Amino acid sequence: MMDRRKSLQTLILGGAAATSGLVFNSCKTENGETVDEAIATTSEKYFGRTPAELDRIEKLNAEQLFNEHEMETIAALSVVILPPKEPHGGPIEAEVPELVEFMGKDIPDMAPTLLGGLMWLDHKSNTEFGTEFKSATLAQKKQICDEICWHDTEKPLSEQPLEIQFFYTMRGLTVTGYYTSKVGIADLGYKGNSPNVWDGVPQDVLDQHGVAYDPEWIAKCVDQSQRNVIAEWDDEGNLLT
Repeated sequence: MMDRRKSLQTLILGGAAATSGLVFNSCKTENGETVDEAIATTSEKYFGRTPAELDRIEKLNAEQLFNEHEMETIAALSVVILPPKEPHGGPIEAEVPELVEFMGKDIPDMAPTLLGGLMWLDHKSNTEFGTEFKSATLAQKKQICDEICWHDTEKPLSEQPLEIQFFYTMRGLTVTGYYTSKVGIADLGYKGNSPNVWDGVPQDVLDQHGVAYDPEWIAKCVDQSQRNVIAEWDDEGNLLT
């Protein structure tokens, strides 16, 4: 599974390309390889993160981008964007605020938007309601967010007000961060693929279209005695089970 960092980088860079008209194609690395070639070469050597990636993650984790108040404000905004649900929880349980800080350090160009947006939230809340954003009521927080949650799709995001860019970024980080966490995956009920498990199209869908499986045919396609049996190979690559 793609890790959360790469998922969010894809989201952010993809959003930037969509709003600015940029297309990334066959980018070259310093040694002349295309990005695809570099990824393929690295994948052959390592499973998961490379030593260089692990070193960078350790370095970024040792740095601090947001102070305590800003982290609390991020937490408050994240639960407005994606309210917690029982029994799994929400962005706080999924450590979305910590992920937002990490991404702000991992992609430095994002940091000014995040920091500026947090300042804007408090200024707006203090002006409108006489209190900082994290201390405002839920209704007041929603009122503020309602003013910045839409952007003009006819022009690049980078040309729109800072607060619009900020909310767009925070919404993407919150939702993607949550649903790439264990908490979010549990909320979705996704358990991944199971070996030799296929029960066909759900019965309610079959009923909706007035069709049914032929029992003899389905028995030939799915061997229910092999459910959850994981295939094994010998050292020479021969299938054992």
